[in-house]
Amino acid sequence: MNRPELVGLLVVLFALAVAGIRLGWRNRCARQEALPELPKLPTDLGVPRAPDLTGLYVGTTVAAEWQNRIVVHSLGQRSDSVARLTEAGVLIERQGTRSIFIPATQLVDARLEPALAGKVVGKGGLLVLRWRLGEAELDTGLRADDRTLYPAWANAINFPTPTTTDRGRTKDE
Repeated sequence: MNRPELVGLLVVLFALAVAGIRLGWRNRCARQEALPELPKLPTDLGVPRAPDLTGLYVGTTVAAEWQNRIVVHSLGQRSDSVARLTEAGVLIERQGTRSIFIPATQLVDARLEPALAGKVVGKGGLLVLRWRLGEAELDTGLRADDRTLYPAWANAINFPTPTTTDRGRTKDE
């Protein structure tokens, strides 16, 4: 086999690989289209419960299946992000794609993990939020520029306290 034939073969193999990836992504999208739309962003997010996290939105997977990436609703697109934890829930503002809002009532827990959605960073490198979207439980991963903020987020989500009003009473009183 001479050089032009070898180059042609490599181009064909590359094109087949790209087509296979595209087909797989499209099939995954079709399997996940039953997931409901993402919750709408409320007009008032309320009081912040933890410092903002700047960093990387890693992705969203099916809960406990760290490599089973969710691709519908643009949840599969990695991007730089700023995450805010407030009384209303978690807002993840992503660069170049739509924001994600997770209402506080749909948050299940927060924990530190070494990997999610094909991103492996080592022990405690990712903050993973478990939440519900319809009947599905999902895990969303964030890799913050400042990982020292992870404990504040995990505590605020896992051990919520009643929020006080400006008169010093809790909202439940």
